[in-house]
Amino acid sequence: MVSTSASAPRADAEPVIRLESVSKRFWTKDQTVHALDRIDLDVAPGEFVSLIGPSGCGKSTLLRVVGGLLERDGGTVAVEGEEPRQAKRHKRFGFVPQAPALLPWRSVRKNVGLLGEVNRRGADHPLLSDAERQDLLERVGLGEFLDALPGELSGGMQQRVSLVRAFVLGAPVLLMDEPFSALDEITRVDMRYLLLDLWERRRTTVLFVTHSIPEAVILSDRVVVLAPRPGRVIDIVDIDLPRPRDEALEDTDEFHAGVARIRHLLREGMDR
Repeated sequence: MVSTSASAPRADAEPVIRLESVSKRFWTKDQTVHALDRIDLDVAPGEFVSLIGPSGCGKSTLLRVVGGLLERDGGTVAVEGEEPRQAKRHKRFGFVPQAPALLPWRSVRKNVGLLGEVNRRGADHPLLSDAERQDLLERVGLGEFLDALPGELSGGMQQRVSLVRAFVLGAPVLLMDEPFSALDEITRVDMRYLLLDLWERRRTTVLFVTHSIPEAVILSDRVVVLAPRPGRVIDIVDIDLPRPRDEALEDTDEFHAGVARIRHLLREGMDR
């Protein structure tokens, strides 16, 4: 069920995301922090790839480098053949942060429509129509809350709004930084399968940061295991569970084998 590879993409198509020997350092008054060390990774079109590793290993830093929010210090990054900042200008990314970051004075409907309002120019791909937005909101159980304000929603419902908002832009790449970390475990499990449902419908390329091994296994085509700082790739694990996926897969031997393999790699990385 589970195999490992160096960093080869799973498809013959040109990678949507390509990282070659990417490094990143931060300088403070007293020290230099080496955050990333020679990261190589290709992500194929429509692939769901998760980044996992111990706290401080550079997962979120790597996501921000790909998204053009941080400059790398070495190596190359290309998103659909463009530099990250250029890809950002062309609206190639949708971001889903840890916190939903909804505007409190706008309704669910208007929060979801916000990206369409501010991104009418610059994108070379079509935004989702009003009917498609409505369909996604109903699909994640928010059909009765279209005119509700964020303060009237639970944390899980707010994160559902954030997920739909990210897909609405129609961007070819979604960058997701531990979007479910603040949720209770039951809600978090529900959110995994809502995300999978949305992703199956759009087949957007996803780079997903998580601390949860089961979450990485159930969501991903491949899981990139990072070592402690400086962040570097220990291994990349192929997850060959059938799609579409549901919660019953979490009771299978194949799923548990994937979890065990990644847990072993993380422990091994701590000893390096």
